[in-house]
Amino acid sequence: MGHSKQDVVEAALGILDEHGLPGLSMRRVAATLEVQQSALYWHFESKQVLLAAMAEEILRRGPRASSRGTWDAVVTRRAGALRDALLAYRDGAEVVSTVYAFGLGANAPHQDLAACLEAAGATTADARAAATVIVHFVFGFTFSEQQYHQASSAGAIRDVPAPNGVRRGTKADPFRAGIALVLDGIRARLT
Repeated sequence: MGHSKQDVVEAALGILDEHGLPGLSMRRVAATLEVQQSALYWHFESKQVLLAAMAEEILRRGPRASSRGTWDAVVTRRAGALRDALLAYRDGAEVVSTVYAFGLGANAPHQDLAACLEAAGATTADARAAATVIVHFVFGFTFSEQQYHQASSAGAIRDVPAPNGVRRGTKADPFRAGIALVLDGIRARLT
């Protein structure tokens, strides 16, 4: 096969952006690269392994949050950076959360958040639990956002306000409010 592992991931990410996760198949990736489908298995033994590589690439390309400031400011920025990474690709939240749920990868956000929380004084168990809550909140919130925007742009829903009727970046941003509520709980455990 004349293509590298990275070429396969790039082609798959392009298909994901154009057709979404339901339109991503090994056959379509092979056609895009103009190779036989069996040639892809040289690099990826299954579609799940390819999805894991795609999830890692989505996270790798995502924005990096500064580690400066208080622990809660750092956690808030990291949660926002994870959200932005997922939003950068159509169905990005579904791909990354599926890989994470199946234990195939995409663990870096959880590990980073847990380390930050432990450094702030949380017990290892509390830091891991809080990181799990934050990661699941980001995955779920972003998945919901992506589903809404895709359905809206496809004309499947009309005259339906965005979830909670609030747009991103406004003072009443429900994402930031949700993260703040989780941080309030962590802060209470730290005292």
